[in-house]
Amino acid sequence: MDYDVLIIGSGPGGYVTAIRAAQLGMKVAVIEKESLGGICLNWGCIPTKSLLKSAQAFEYALHASEYGVTVEGAVKPDFSAMIKRSRGVAEGMRKGIQFLFKKNKVEAIAGVGKLASKNTVEVTDESGKKKKYTAKHIILATGARSRELPNLPQDGKKIIGYRKALSLDKRPESMVVVGSGAIGSEFAYFYNSIGTKVTLVEFMPTLVPNEDEEVAKQLERSFKKLKMKVMTNSTVEKVDTRGNLCKVTIKTPKGEETVEAEIVLSAVGITPNTEGIGLEETGVKTEKGRVVTDEFYRTNVEGVYAIGDILPGPALAHVASAEGIVCIEKIAGLNPQPVDYNNIPGCTYTNPEISSVGFTEAKAKEAGYEVKVGKFPYSASGKASAAGQKDGFIKLIFDAKYGELLGAHMIGGNVTELIAEIVVARKLEITGHELIKTIHPHPTMSEAIMEAAAAAYDEVIHI
Repeated sequence: MDYDVLIIGSGPGGYVTAIRAAQLGMKVAVIEKESLGGICLNWGCIPTKSLLKSAQAFEYALHASEYGVTVEGAVKPDFSAMIKRSRGVAEGMRKGIQFLFKKNKVEAIAGVGKLASKNTVEVTDESGKKKKYTAKHIILATGARSRELPNLPQDGKKIIGYRKALSLDKRPESMVVVGSGAIGSEFAYFYNSIGTKVTLVEFMPTLVPNEDEEVAKQLERSFKKLKMKVMTNSTVEKVDTRGNLCKVTIKTPKGEETVEAEIVLSAVGITPNTEGIGLEETGVKTEKGRVVTDEFYRTNVEGVYAIGDILPGPALAHVASAEGIVCIEKIAGLNPQPVDYNNIPGCTYTNPEISSVGFTEAKAKEAGYEVKVGKFPYSASGKASAAGQKDGFIKLIFDAKYGELLGAHMIGGNVTELIAEIVVARKLEITGHELIKTIHPHPTMSEAIMEAAAAAYDEVIHI
């Protein structure tokens, strides 16, 4: 065999798995058709956060007087500079992976990889030349791409996906964003913040439909305060792109409405990259377009594994990384714990930020729990007031019988950082009273976690 492990795809699943394999003494190579780091690093998680930071800096400058700072002259967003910075951040991270590969003796193979047999991958390079590589173990980590709807065919000019939204030549004057999941909401917030007239359309009754209902309602209020048009319970029926502006026909509870916009951004989910990677030829089992594995990511074909967005479950970078580490440690003969899919944090980097883990209040009740719910508003947080970020709250859900922390739902400043405390607390099975008695530093936004726990047990001090 050429290698102990061959990995197809170098996103957060693939490259993390490769480095861990090398640490465990394996000879490993990663096959990548485009850029190291995959979609997340190059066209997703990292560059979007760069743009959102630019939007935040612009908002601070606009409201500098509220912080006692005088700014002379007009404050304007430089869209091309924002995009350039975003691409530069992604490039820097990509070079970081190149360094880590070199440091850990991981080989990178450029080209499109396809399973030829359970131990063989055929790689086609840019020139069309094919070469076969063999390995004891092959891990599929091919990720996903933007999903396209039949009535929203992306042309890359007027109807676009997230990749094009990260590299437009100029800021559009108006935009319709279809879908209010994390991707749609983040882009809607970014473009709205820098002056684009944004209409956000969501099929479900609330924005960010996977989040707790109270969080969703708070986000909608915050977006409307930013003069964004929000349309829930609404569906884009068709888009007429023949004129200078797109004419977007939207079905709403009150009837059809037409919105004109320069750009339509489709953010209606993702599709796993399972085509053309040899699944059918090698007999790898799939269901509903996704690869079937056991808890250690072994497929039905011996020596072939799959991780990340091509599996059922949450399509998140940190999930792919965790799955890859469990997979490779099992291959190495270690005894890793399977991933706990009930304790996966999710984050949306709008302003205010959103983070969550575990049961929503509604889902906990559906599961038969009697619950205690504690909420602490950011308006009562000294640190949030000092930071000028009073919108939002922390909501914790406990099992009334045993005090188990069932879920946490946060919206407000820095909550994407705060959620890790809850993930650890749930991992260690901390009860509500133990969380109340855990001293949190003052003044911090993290105090709101302690206060929310206290609120659930009628012990809250500051509200």
